[in-house]
Amino acid sequence: MIKRYFIDLSYLGTNYHGWQIQPNALTVQEKINEVLGLLFRRDIMVTGCGRTDTGVHAKNFYAHVDLDFEQLSFPAEQLMYKLNAILPYDIAINHITEVKADAHARFDAISRSYEYHLAMHKNPFNSELCYLSPYKNLNIDLMNRAAAILYDYTDFECFSKTHTDVATFNCRITHAQWTIQPDSWIFTITADRFLRNMVRAIVGTLIEVGRGQISLDDFKKVIESKNRGNAGWSVPGKGLFLVDITYPW
Repeated sequence: MIKRYFIDLSYLGTNYHGWQIQPNALTVQEKINEVLGLLFRRDIMVTGCGRTDTGVHAKNFYAHVDLDFEQLSFPAEQLMYKLNAILPYDIAINHITEVKADAHARFDAISRSYEYHLAMHKNPFNSELCYLSPYKNLNIDLMNRAAAILYDYTDFECFSKTHTDVATFNCRITHAQWTIQPDSWIFTITADRFLRNMVRAIVGTLIEVGRGQISLDDFKKVIESKNRGNAGWSVPGKGLFLVDITYPW
């Protein structure tokens, strides 16, 4: 009998062109489809909770899939073990949970949280997990004051990748803050939805604030302009992590 399941997984995005299947490019979705298809002996398509860009990581990512466990040639409780044994080292299945038949990993999510890791000093052991900042005297107080301005707006077209097919650029940001950790500065942001490239563009613009290149009033004007060309550059994907997704159940 076919039932719907949520897959809770994590992945290191360094070797992948994001989550979503693309022609002539290796993606996380492609690898999971491939291994599930091998185990269930049929074509299987998993649906993710969203996209991640090339090189972006996910500590906590959800996908849903419809499975018939009677098709397995081994006990159902061994599925997670089998998946982890076959998947590459940089993709891990954490849990597989049965959900209601119409549960949707993407459309049912009510919030998502990201972290961006900005290293202040070179460290060969986290070079693929942080962006090494070329600027060493950033004003974190100003950066946090600018981040708080995000709460006052809902239209973030200025931080969206151009030529994106979306119905609206509106997002509701509920948390945005920089914290200092022993080996990096971490920007955490939570919203009901995110636009393509949005977090990386916000971080790049906040760095410009921290450098003193734009003022807090300028930051407001960037948002109000709805023009991507007025915002800062997009920081590299390797420092970005999807860390949490919440659902109403």
